[in-house]
Amino acid sequence: MLDSLLLYILPIIIGWGLDLLLGDPPFLPHPVVLMGKAVSFFEKRLNKGKHKRFKGAVACTTLIALTIAVLALIIYYTDKLPLIYAILIRSIFVFFFLAGTTLICEVKNVFKAVDISVEDGRKQIARIVGRETDRLTPQEIRTAALETLSENLSDGVIAPLFWLMIGGIPGMAAYKMANTLDSMIGYKTARFKDFGRFAAKTDDILNWLPARLSAILMACVSGKAKAFRFIRKYARCHASPNSGYPESALAGILDAKFGGPHSYFGEIVEKPYIGENPRCLTTQDMHTAIRINRLTEIIMIAVAALSGTLVRWGLVSLLTIIML
Repeated sequence: MLDSLLLYILPIIIGWGLDLLLGDPPFLPHPVVLMGKAVSFFEKRLNKGKHKRFKGAVACTTLIALTIAVLALIIYYTDKLPLIYAILIRSIFVFFFLAGTTLICEVKNVFKAVDISVEDGRKQIARIVGRETDRLTPQEIRTAALETLSENLSDGVIAPLFWLMIGGIPGMAAYKMANTLDSMIGYKTARFKDFGRFAAKTDDILNWLPARLSAILMACVSGKAKAFRFIRKYARCHASPNSGYPESALAGILDAKFGGPHSYFGEIVEKPYIGENPRCLTTQDMHTAIRINRLTEIIMIAVAALSGTLVRWGLVSLLTIIML
């Protein structure tokens, strides 16, 4: 029983701690990079001709299934090793599949760059957003950075931990593959609207609960009632069924205005506005947003660890009762 708890709890804490300290070091091979290459391989070969929706669904299902199978196999053999090695390997996977610190560093760099010049800001924001950035104003650059920060809290931290609770390391990896698919092909553009439709819908389903959980936790740690009002008023107005929740929570915390039209691959995508106060965003707003992210992460780590403990103690208690 104790070994089972340690195998679950310690990798969560150690993995999150490594992400907190290291982010995504460029010198380490990253499994998400491999996932991206696999998505690109399928997209180049299947995203043409007829039946693009069907081929996109096959590609998405195949990649997610392969991810689950590979990680389940790795964990199966890992757990046969001495406990310390099993914990270490699981911790490394948790570390790889969390993406909180790197995005925070990127957002800090965006705010520093745009304070130097608008061109520097555009170049820096282009590293973390899919929209076209060559015409963004300083205010739009800062807004894009904070929108991305709030979305990434859900996609990069809360959702992976949620699916870790549900399906262990394979579940966490499957979510990361689905999220990678959506980030690469889940656009409503001429090129991807059919082939990427299944990937986008899959990502929507997998993020449905985590996005709402993220918004609630953000609002709670902020202590601001306005955040809850923003969530109720604006979250479902967003073009995405999920992104509006963490974005509206952060907009409410900052009393700011997010959203509006953006250009993707030469096409204008209309996004509803979240909030009504078009005030200028500042470096202090960025620091506030990062503080909210970190506090929310800590709460989610505690929830993930506690839920695993309760589930395992519950199973042991149930087996004890049955045996008696």
